[in-house]
Amino acid sequence: MSSSRAESARQAADALSRADLRGHRAVVGFDGFVDSIIDVVDTRRSMAPHDYARIATIEQYAARCAAAAGKSTNLELVVHEERFGGNGPLMAGGLAQIGLPTTYIGAVAAPGRPGELHPLYADLQARCEASGGRVLPIAPPAHTHALEFDDGKIMLGDPRNVQGVTWRLLHGDGAAEPVATHLRGASLLAVVNWVMMAGVQGILEGLARDVLPTLGSRPRVFIDLCDPAKRTDADIEAVLAALAAINRHAPVTLGLNQSESERIDRVCRAGAYPGGRSAPPDAPGEVFAQASQRLREKTGLDGIAIHPRHGAGGATASGEVAWFDGPVVKRPRLSTGAGDHFNSGFALGQVLGLPLVQALAVGCGVSGAYVRDAQSPTRERLIEFLRDLPAPE
Repeated sequence: MSSSRAESARQAADALSRADLRGHRAVVGFDGFVDSIIDVVDTRRSMAPHDYARIATIEQYAARCAAAAGKSTNLELVVHEERFGGNGPLMAGGLAQIGLPTTYIGAVAAPGRPGELHPLYADLQARCEASGGRVLPIAPPAHTHALEFDDGKIMLGDPRNVQGVTWRLLHGDGAAEPVATHLRGASLLAVVNWVMMAGVQGILEGLARDVLPTLGSRPRVFIDLCDPAKRTDADIEAVLAALAAINRHAPVTLGLNQSESERIDRVCRAGAYPGGRSAPPDAPGEVFAQASQRLREKTGLDGIAIHPRHGAGGATASGEVAWFDGPVVKRPRLSTGAGDHFNSGFALGQVLGLPLVQALAVGCGVSGAYVRDAQSPTRERLIEFLRDLPAPE
């Protein structure tokens, strides 16, 4: 590990050890998914529930599906685990586990019982309450069927339930606790999963119009659109305009993975990547740092962070531009949720006022510990991880 990388990580760890996390408060929203983890059966040895051989690879699964063209086929799915998911709950759980008081508002209610927590979210509730926050269920979660293979996963999402999360539900006459009551005095507002939730556009516009101008303080705002590949250019232009309106009242950071940054670049024509082409996944960090700078300048937002697999780059309105080499692991114990945990760590670093490179180090540290341990790190585990940051494998 280079001395500069090691030094940035140690400085971030020292800042975390000194920080009074209870002096801050986060509000995160607004999605929620129940993830069914599924094997696709290849052959059965017997009719006992788990006596089967699974289809091992996506290529084999694709071949089985392709062979059914013009005919038909029947594929058996075996659900071997159900767990809570959603970009917002995973980010909120990461923040709360570190110890930042976190309130989660979103689609985490028991079906047919608004206001009552879905039992799968009991762990999220325990984390948030232990941190000094709360969980407010306002709609039932959507569902994702995650077909798992040795070489990746295929996520089949049914987002119908989260479409009920709208500005009216959050802040209208019928809202039990208008969102503005939770934002007063908050240090962080994180809004994620605009892509799958039709109501988030109106929520962002409502925040800019009705709430943020009225607050006595200015929370940092963190946004993760969550893979806008399926949304139109006009949709992306509209959400960028909404973020610009929010940025006039509170500093907005837009978090992106590599493919998301390339799509935003194509829409807003920032020239983020050389020649307008996609960058190789293992491109030098400087490429992503400069891409962050160009996107920030074009969008006018307070900050941009781009996190490809091997690290993270960013740029801020104050002129900081940085890259941090992440602790890449070839065989993670758990990969789903790694990006959400980067978001939690990076947003925490921003709330604490860390220099950009240290905030990036915290984001990479939370994500790196999560994929190695298969669980969200505590503050103590995160500090330990940063002080002895593993070299990329």
